[in-house]
Amino acid sequence: MTATTDTLRDCGPEGCQIDWLTSRRHEVDLDTRAFMQYAMAQGWGDGLPLVPPREALVREHLAASGKYPDEIVACLPPLKAECTVEKLAINAVMAGAPPESMPLLIAAIEAMAESKFELASLNATTGSVVPAIVVNGPVRDRLGIPYQTGCLGGIAGPAPAIGRALRLVMRNIAGQVIGLTSQSTFGTPGRVCGIVFGEWEERSPWTPLAERFAGVAGDAVTAYGAMGTTNICDMIANTGRQFCEILGKSLGAFGANGFLPSSPYSEALLAINPVWAEIIARDIPGFDDVQRLIWENTGHHIDEFPAGYQDPIAASGRVDANGRFYLTREPKDVLIMVAGGLGSLHAAFLPSWGTCLTTTKPIRGHQ
Repeated sequence: MTATTDTLRDCGPEGCQIDWLTSRRHEVDLDTRAFMQYAMAQGWGDGLPLVPPREALVREHLAASGKYPDEIVACLPPLKAECTVEKLAINAVMAGAPPESMPLLIAAIEAMAESKFELASLNATTGSVVPAIVVNGPVRDRLGIPYQTGCLGGIAGPAPAIGRALRLVMRNIAGQVIGLTSQSTFGTPGRVCGIVFGEWEERSPWTPLAERFAGVAGDAVTAYGAMGTTNICDMIANTGRQFCEILGKSLGAFGANGFLPSSPYSEALLAINPVWAEIIARDIPGFDDVQRLIWENTGHHIDEFPAGYQDPIAASGRVDANGRFYLTREPKDVLIMVAGGLGSLHAAFLPSWGTCLTTTKPIRGHQ
């Protein structure tokens, strides 16, 4: 379904609804439950309750964006549909995202629309991939984006609604529909409410992710193609080198997309809790050295792979002189950030899909 609508008109207490395919306005007077049923029948929903996009609510979001309603944020695949600020606002209202999140949502859409992010392939693949959005800067606290205990899910706050708004945009504007334009074998819960969390910059011994990765300081979003989240648990390591070893070996699972010989490149996003990060930085002062140590431990000797895999791996050009094959091409492709609670014991690995490259955009506008 594509959201090709113009502005809404006031249609009573429950608002005016839109025919996403034809731009015809559906003026209905429905309570919330009836609207939910109506919207699902039109193909606008994701199975969760939707907020009717009344004109007053849409206008609040438009005002918070600081942009004109018909301004095009990006053209989104697979349908190459124009995502205007107004269409984004409508989906943000339905998702329950606050008006103040509009600049962040715009930046996230811009990041995902970058050609190197490969959104067309990401939306269509058989993989269970979803764009994860990492937030940097003071906007984390202004919006209540979680970055401490439970940051990847479970905190009552706006992050799930913000992520859901992005997912509704992919469904209603971009046209990502399971079994039709998307062939994801399993899918992921992240395709309903997304993955939106922040970096605990104040507890990080390193430069914030967006600034270190893309030179964007302050308020920023980083979009990363994530194959879900994986917990890494350790109760024995107590030195920086030990932590780097267990982290790297945990990243280097044989079934990870980064080990596919057909993957031209791959990345890995690793969120390290502040306690471990402090120990690692104490023992290994150079950030590049931290990346290198973790990366080195993701590798396997080519002989460790089953016989049928060895020739394609050798032909990929990614086997080094010692016969080792690594999850990513270079240490710099291991993206490291600090987040999570002070209970220690855990890190979070977001495996890469392996075709899209991470992008970062500044958050601008009315906040």
